[in-house]
Amino acid sequence: MSYKLSILDQSPIFPGSTAFNALQNTVRLAQKAEEWGYSRFWVSEHHHTDQLAGSSPEVLISYILARTNTIQVGSGGVMLQHYSPYKVAENFHVLSTLAPGRVDLGIGKAPGGLPLSTKALQYGTVNDGKDFSERLSFLNELIENSVDAEHPLTGIQATPIPEKKPEIFLLGASANSAQLAAEQGISFVFAKFINSDERVIEQAAKVYREGFPNGRFIISLAVIAASTQSEAKQLAGDRKIVKVHLESGRSVTLQTIEQAEVFGKQSGEPFEITEQKADIVAGTPDYVNEILEKLYRTYQVDEFIIHTPVEKEEERIKSFQLLSPLNTKRNTGIEIRGEYPYIASRIFLNQ
Repeated sequence: MSYKLSILDQSPIFPGSTAFNALQNTVRLAQKAEEWGYSRFWVSEHHHTDQLAGSSPEVLISYILARTNTIQVGSGGVMLQHYSPYKVAENFHVLSTLAPGRVDLGIGKAPGGLPLSTKALQYGTVNDGKDFSERLSFLNELIENSVDAEHPLTGIQATPIPEKKPEIFLLGASANSAQLAAEQGISFVFAKFINSDERVIEQAAKVYREGFPNGRFIISLAVIAASTQSEAKQLAGDRKIVKVHLESGRSVTLQTIEQAEVFGKQSGEPFEITEQKADIVAGTPDYVNEILEKLYRTYQVDEFIIHTPVEKEEERIKSFQLLSPLNTKRNTGIEIRGEYPYIASRIFLNQ
């Protein structure tokens, strides 16, 4: 048994660049990921931000599918709290009909933006964001074409029905999310770059394996590779993880203190902000592979989805190339099959 290696790209808009360039970079990276043997290539969903260009993963996925041939392409993830599960199922059934067997449906629990964009996304709907489990369950039934006979919408189908249905993944950073994925019988992606607490990861892996023994337990993490250890550490810098803790009990992860303050104020609740060092695996390819191998053996990880938070496009591309499954297999002797990419979302991931 061996683990797979994949990529999540958030279409970052680098200083002095444009959203057009960011999206073109994403397409080119997807093509390179396919060439380098990565398993999946996922794109994220973020709203009302001038730092990331990917606000509509479904649209971007279709564009990437048309410009690649074999790599799995998917969302990391669709923020289901905002949308009709029926419409999400229709979107991904169309994608799966266009590109049979190549489409992944990653689902996120987070809002993907500040409270103002959440209000805009849910404007005119009856939605308080508190029925996520029910939405996920209904989505799963629609994808499986098996809406329960007791459901008010029994008999409904999300057409067209593809010959090969998209696979559903749940993204999260807690044992509760792992439990939900196990109950739904779907793959689970633990966001280690958001929550690096070893006790939580261990519990999430345990809960998921016990609840769904045949499921896939995946870890998404921030990784930066370079030719030397010192260069990788320099690229990683002194990055921080900023969290807003709302009085209602919800915690949200953001990129900066400024974003956290805006989020707290827009939420309309009392809040507290905490800051901690970002969990980034930075080093030479040998060093990174050693860390991945340790995680693989400790938690029986089926796949890693890597996110590379480097604000220099050339160095970011080089990092992915250095870690490419084809290079890794050739250089280390570790069998890393390529088929799937990274899912993590650097900002706004609810646990």
